[in-house]
Amino acid sequence: MQWLIDGYNVIRRDPDLRSHEAAGLAAGRAALLALLARLARETGETFVAVFDGARPGGGAPSGGRVRTIFSRPPETADDVLRRLAASLREQAVVVSSDRAVHTGARRAGAVAVDVEAFLAAATAGTAPADTPGGDDEDEDEERPRRGPARRPGRDVRAAARVLARLRRR
Repeated sequence: MQWLIDGYNVIRRDPDLRSHEAAGLAAGRAALLALLARLARETGETFVAVFDGARPGGGAPSGGRVRTIFSRPPETADDVLRRLAASLREQAVVVSSDRAVHTGARRAGAVAVDVEAFLAAATAGTAPADTPGGDDEDEDEERPRRGPARRPGRDVRAAARVLARLRRR
């Protein structure tokens, strides 16, 4: 499974990563890549961080379990994420808070995860409060059985499953 990360979207939604970016774009990217490298070591997962713009310094693409991809204008990072999701299909997890990226990922058969849920699982190692899961058998006995079922949707359940992979470290 490959995690496709909307680089600047993640950086700008996390206070710690955003504080690194205040020193410069390269510092923000380095902080995100350090977080992804730690997750890759702990989980064995593969991460691809996608950023807008040309590769700084014209260096070679990174390799290993953490890779970086820079979009080439006029293509945006969002375009690259949707294209990668379409090629990887169910083997991809797309992390972004952009609605169009989520829609494109889901249509391609990939799992779409919000940045906040990803960061909560990545940094704390625990599920976000609103993530479904757990085996609380007493819950069903206490709740009256009226109205439509309250089962989370397929997309929510798929996101919870992939986020559990990060928490199992």
